[in-house]
Amino acid sequence: KAEEAKVTPLEFATQISQKFRDLGKLLNISNDRFIRTTDKGHEQRAQLIWQNLKEDIYKGTYIGWYCTGDEAFFTEAVVKENNGICPNHNRPYEKIEEENYFFKLSKYAPQIEKAITDGSFTIVPANRKHEIVRVIKDGLEDISISRPKDKISWGIPVPGDTGQVMYVWFEALMNYITVLGYPEHDDFGKFWPANVQVIGKDIIRFHAAIWPGMLLALGLKLPKQLYVHGFITVDNKKMGKSLGNVVAPQDIVDQYSADVFRYYFLRHIPSYEDGDFSWERLNRAYNNELGNELGNAVQRTVAMISNYQNGIIGTIPPSKHDMGRYQEAIDLCRFDQALDIVWEQVRGLNQYIEEQKPWAIAKIGDSEHLKEVLAYQVSCLLEIADLLVPFMPETAEKITGVFAEGVLKPLEGTLFPRKELDASSGKG
Repeated sequence: KAEEAKVTPLEFATQISQKFRDLGKLLNISNDRFIRTTDKGHEQRAQLIWQNLKEDIYKGTYIGWYCTGDEAFFTEAVVKENNGICPNHNRPYEKIEEENYFFKLSKYAPQIEKAITDGSFTIVPANRKHEIVRVIKDGLEDISISRPKDKISWGIPVPGDTGQVMYVWFEALMNYITVLGYPEHDDFGKFWPANVQVIGKDIIRFHAAIWPGMLLALGLKLPKQLYVHGFITVDNKKMGKSLGNVVAPQDIVDQYSADVFRYYFLRHIPSYEDGDFSWERLNRAYNNELGNELGNAVQRTVAMISNYQNGIIGTIPPSKHDMGRYQEAIDLCRFDQALDIVWEQVRGLNQYIEEQKPWAIAKIGDSEHLKEVLAYQVSCLLEIADLLVPFMPETAEKITGVFAEGVLKPLEGTLFPRKELDASSGKG
């Protein structure tokens, strides 16, 4: 790819890395540290890790299959399953024979399996756990962890062997601890083991088998949880430039907002499985769920407090909702379920308004009862806003800003003004 773009591998990697940084800003995603394996200090620490693993490393001849696009080795079983063609790049696997270094992964197979089955290393969802356990039971082979420098010129040199560079998927896994200053920095002791690591389903073998093997060989604890997510299709088709169906996040944000993007993909794409995107479904979720349900509850409450109480909210009662189910969903990375639970409250609030009929209470002049009803509505909305902070931070801030001071603050415009799909483009 770098050759096609007529740039060096480092320049090409820098361009790709910047796109991920830009996407984070676009979607209002923050991080404490964004690491690249070209970062200062990673190479030195990666070589230290290699030295610390040397008792489990040996040199041998690798004969097998490799995909240049994935930069990954594949077993005979995987190649047969895919009829010799890499599904990610639609090109034949390459048969190679070369002298490489190997890591004794097979030595740690029993410990890895035990950690997974006893729950000390939790893999969610359960079907991914069963998938990797089957792989382990079928037999974990020792893995090639280097490539000849004359074939892969760009990489971290193997300590003591100028003719070899570390295999990218072996060295890249190390970044989870090199970024923390392994082995001596305070951050390493503070943040490792990780509470949760998030990966795509296509790289589960690296993170649920190879990475645990490396950690065990180093005498380190395994992550507490590995969350494996699926892929996203568009109109039930795999995204591809040739199909002309690639959806750019920028387009969605431009048409709607970062909060709407976050809401749709976290609620309507299953947390544990593959999910599908369409502009029609996005627009329907926007108008019906965000506009008609959440937005309507906010607008009605604002209007009633303004009209019936001159903008005075009064004392807001504490929430009586049990948030145990919400927290459990968050802990299990079931973000779709967490938002379903929030929307139970949104719909419950709208039902409460219809049942209580504050406008009727105002008409008969029962000011105390009206004050209680409207205060409860505000309490519900503030709780909903609090629950939405991880998902829709800007929306949560707007709702809180209107009600939190005890005196109504004006809401600028409508939270989610209705949108219609463009007939020609199909976009909002």
